[in-house]
Amino acid sequence: MSSPTSHTITAGLVSLDVGLGSDKAAVIRTLADRVVAQGRATDAEALYSDAWAREQKDETGLPGGIAIPHAKSTAVTQPSLAFARLTPGVDFGADDGPADLVFLIAAPADAAEDHLAVLSKLARSLMDDGFTSALRSAGTGDEVVAIVREAIGESGVARAAAASAPARPESVDAARPRIVAVTACATGIAHTFMAADALTAAGQKADVDLVVEPQGSSGYQALPSEVIRDADAVIFAVDVDVREPQRFAGKPVVRTSVKRGIEQPEKLIAEAVAASADPRAERVSGSAAAASTVTGAQESVGARIKRWLLTGVSYMIPFVAGGGLLIALGFLLGGYQVTDDAANVIIENSLWDLPAGGLGQYLGSVAFMIGATSMGFLVPVLAGFIAFAIADRPGIAPGFVAGAVAVLMSAGFIGGLIGGLLAGFIALWLGRLPAPRWLRGLMPVVIIPLVGSIVASGLMILFLGRPIAQLMTWLTDWLNSLNGASAVILGVILGLMMCFDLGGPINKVAYTFATTGLAAATASQPFSSPYLIMAAVMAAGMVPPLAMALASTVLARNLFTPVERENGKAAWLLGAAFISEGAIPFAAADLFRVIPASMLGGAVTGGLSMAIGVSSLAPHGGIFVFFAIQPVWGFVVSILAGVLVSAFAVIALKKWVHKREAPTVVPASSAIPIAA
Repeated sequence: MSSPTSHTITAGLVSLDVGLGSDKAAVIRTLADRVVAQGRATDAEALYSDAWAREQKDETGLPGGIAIPHAKSTAVTQPSLAFARLTPGVDFGADDGPADLVFLIAAPADAAEDHLAVLSKLARSLMDDGFTSALRSAGTGDEVVAIVREAIGESGVARAAAASAPARPESVDAARPRIVAVTACATGIAHTFMAADALTAAGQKADVDLVVEPQGSSGYQALPSEVIRDADAVIFAVDVDVREPQRFAGKPVVRTSVKRGIEQPEKLIAEAVAASADPRAERVSGSAAAASTVTGAQESVGARIKRWLLTGVSYMIPFVAGGGLLIALGFLLGGYQVTDDAANVIIENSLWDLPAGGLGQYLGSVAFMIGATSMGFLVPVLAGFIAFAIADRPGIAPGFVAGAVAVLMSAGFIGGLIGGLLAGFIALWLGRLPAPRWLRGLMPVVIIPLVGSIVASGLMILFLGRPIAQLMTWLTDWLNSLNGASAVILGVILGLMMCFDLGGPINKVAYTFATTGLAAATASQPFSSPYLIMAAVMAAGMVPPLAMALASTVLARNLFTPVERENGKAAWLLGAAFISEGAIPFAAADLFRVIPASMLGGAVTGGLSMAIGVSSLAPHGGIFVFFAIQPVWGFVVSILAGVLVSAFAVIALKKWVHKREAPTVVPASSAIPIAA
């Protein structure tokens, strides 16, 4: 029996036959206030912001008059369920009308697995008509509490099976279609298990042997390998990457959102049965990137292209960051002439046979050559993982080869982008060709890499490489010609881009533009245009977190919540290290005031950096790579000016501009936490 203090729901969290506002934002805010009032969370605004951010990703209204807004939040101290039976109902986005039964599911950010499992049991219970009918007929808050506690196993009467366990049929009939499914949502608390139950019930009605693997926050129990092996098709009803998708390699697949698994399970099962008999159906290739979150019909062409390109950029960034810092270290140790003979030095000399320049020249040559080698992978990695995002693992080899050919043809990163797209499309097309069973095993490891490499790289060599190389030459000449006002304008534009989405697509475009230019210039004059651009981009990217830190911890503490003030303390270090994501918690809670203020300061910093002529040999590190920046005073002055402008701007906006509701969460970087 659970103790009262450990109960997930209490009578104080229940509201019956009341109106909590005219829209879902008001309802969520009121329920968040209720959770805080009961001492189960510390900050109602932070809990509301986290729940609202989840709502913006995908509405939580479900058929049958149900809504389940939910979130993991650092403000929550105890897993909680706040329930409201609304009169009248409020629109939460369900197709069949307003919701009258609303549960706010609030979980701590670091919730234990057993707590998450309890919350998941509620989600599964909501698929039971008897459970929802009992909630609608309950006369008191205590009755609601008893109904819910029994459903989630807190009453001591019954305990459901582990929420992560796959729902398996009691017997398997070889004559019936056999389908396996994976369900997963962003938080892994509610939709994951509701979709699993909806698919299981629909499979029973359709006379299909269907086994579901819910991949929730409380963990998951992998389907037995023999069940997957015997399946005719697989359904991925997910909003996040499927874990270990290679287990389903070769199976016909239907991909969709987790919400469709709840609302249209019968249609999904019919599509999977049809795919099992269609030799042209899409198949799982066997790697995580293939498990995209939505079907092609639901994802726009622009969104797909953005996802492909950002995948390549995300995998490229570690090579740029590590390689660029090593090159800067090489210049520090061996001087700017280290590039003249670095290759010969590392081959012909050693620690006990130093070159004429001594230990500094030798260590500098070692650092420079390792860094230059790392940077040499930039374009092939970019192309390879663009192709990977399009065609999964079979696209990697053709993509890498096309990227290497782009380097050979002096086509640069533009050649890598085009080569990666070509290789990915060709590999994807080859993978969808019907092949006899005996050949299917060879397709992803031999046939697709071979043919894809020949075709994609052949097109680059025969038709595309030289025109792209000429374009790169024109672009380089234009950058090197920039001076005066034109350079300042470029700095302003790059500063605006770096602060627009704090690690999202626009930020990545600016950062990639700078780093690819830096890679092409590593052996050229150390303080040419690419180095000026890199300094402007890095300085501008440091502005948002530093400005939010200054405003929330020094200048106007009273305008920020306790949680934001704590985030501000961390943002000092994050900003100093050029980790723009340090400003994301502020932007997520107050998008329409934080982002404009950040952009204003970023524009000032970018323009001022270019006007002063600040150069950076390093692509990352912020103030901690001061040895690679000249003049350091100009770098510091540029950042300080932008930080002051942004900090005072956000304070002014918070004081005198009304906060807009329904904020959209700023997209964070999909890779390592750096400002790109």
